[in-house]
Amino acid sequence: MNAVNIDLLFKIAGIGIFISVLNIVLRQAQKEEQAQMLTLVGVVIVLLMVLQLINELFSSIKTIFKLF
Repeated sequence: MNAVNIDLLFKIAGIGIFISVLNIVLRQAQKEEQAQMLTLVGVVIVLLMVLQLINELFSSIKTIFKLF
């Protein structure tokens, strides 16, 4: 695991912590719908980051095995 992957893990963890704190604040303010939407946005952001990694993985596999 190189430094880029560790950096990505810290980014994902930071996003998770930030979203959870904002979620708690919104729920305390009786803003349930906004808290749920914020959680959904956080999941989508992390999913996009993971999809970029999966794309890099498949590109590496194609390069290694000389596919296409």
